[in-house]
Amino acid sequence: MFDLDRWQEIFSSIRSNVLRTVLSGFTVALGLFIFIVLFGIGSGLKNAFTEGFARDAQNLITIYSGKTTIAYNGLQSDRMVTMNNDDYDFLVNSDKEKVGYSTPRYTANLMVKYGKESGSYQINGAEAEEKYIENRKMLEGRYLSPIDLARKQNVAVIGRMVQRDLIKNGSPVGKDLDINGTMFKVVGVFSDDGGDYDERHITIPITTLQQMKKGSDTVSTVYIAYNEKLTPEQAIKYGDKLKDGLKARKSVSPDDENGVRIWNNAKNMNETFMFMAVLTGIVTFIGLGTLLAGIIGISNIMVYIVKERTKEIGVRKAIGAKPGSIVALIVQESVVITVVSGFVGVGLGVLALNLIGDNLEEYFIKNPSVGWYEIIAAFIALVISGLIAGFVPAYRASKIKPIEALRTE
Repeated sequence: MFDLDRWQEIFSSIRSNVLRTVLSGFTVALGLFIFIVLFGIGSGLKNAFTEGFARDAQNLITIYSGKTTIAYNGLQSDRMVTMNNDDYDFLVNSDKEKVGYSTPRYTANLMVKYGKESGSYQINGAEAEEKYIENRKMLEGRYLSPIDLARKQNVAVIGRMVQRDLIKNGSPVGKDLDINGTMFKVVGVFSDDGGDYDERHITIPITTLQQMKKGSDTVSTVYIAYNEKLTPEQAIKYGDKLKDGLKARKSVSPDDENGVRIWNNAKNMNETFMFMAVLTGIVTFIGLGTLLAGIIGISNIMVYIVKERTKEIGVRKAIGAKPGSIVALIVQESVVITVVSGFVGVGLGVLALNLIGDNLEEYFIKNPSVGWYEIIAAFIALVISGLIAGFVPAYRASKIKPIEALRTE
């Protein structure tokens, strides 16, 4: 392997047969290039779909109520169904082991003032776990605490855009906002991946907002992030169980789809996983097909190269070269070409993905990339195939008698 004379022969052969070398290497480089770009684009599609579900907790079940459309249990249709605190407790405690995070939410649009600035904002009465439900990140201060809820404190956590609109200078933490005539102390500022709209929300303890609404115990929405250990199928069944239980509790017909409504991300995730599995399968099939085409190309070119060198092989055997040294020479040359071309293909593929970057976001391709594990595996597969592609015809040629090889045209 480290025979200096053999390496000199290999490089001499490469220099004297540039076209042959380029054809051999082009197939390898092109195969790896297409493989990396295809897998990178497939990864970009996955990233785009994953981000689409990352704005709120991916394992989220959202429960709403509305007007009934079917008369049921002696009650007329077109009846407004309203949830309250007891309904929230019922939903959370019906199968507590399946609950990760949860919060009720009571929503109102109220006038908010700070100094000379004012505006109408969505005020969300919620519990502390809303932070995890909404995937919010704290920029300053803290979120709500159980003590805030128990004591019905006048504290508020504001979105980044609320701070920009109302409190233009300095830290907003510790400053007072006038919310519908009641003073609230700002205890934190959050950012939200949902964008500017979600960052124009203000969260206060639900107990405080319900008290402001004349002692109401109304709940607009219930959010339950189910245990992440649940499969999508189990989560779908759990969501259906919650819906059926609440319908029975509120005397809503099982066939009424409007009185109690549920949005279960597990259904969307299940469909997304199926799509991603199909997409991964297609990309893998095409990528492996590309590698296979590269392997076949290498094999065909090596057969041609060995056939072209049959007379050379005869001369070598005539002057005493052993079959093993002839095979080793051709195989080593094949591996050198494959490795160098492989590095070129990998470099061009990675460069292409870096140049693409986020330029294809409008086509739902975000941050396309390929893991080094896949690149190394594909690289090794091509190197091994190059070794085999050189060995088989070289071994056959080494068995030819020198006189027959010399007669070859």
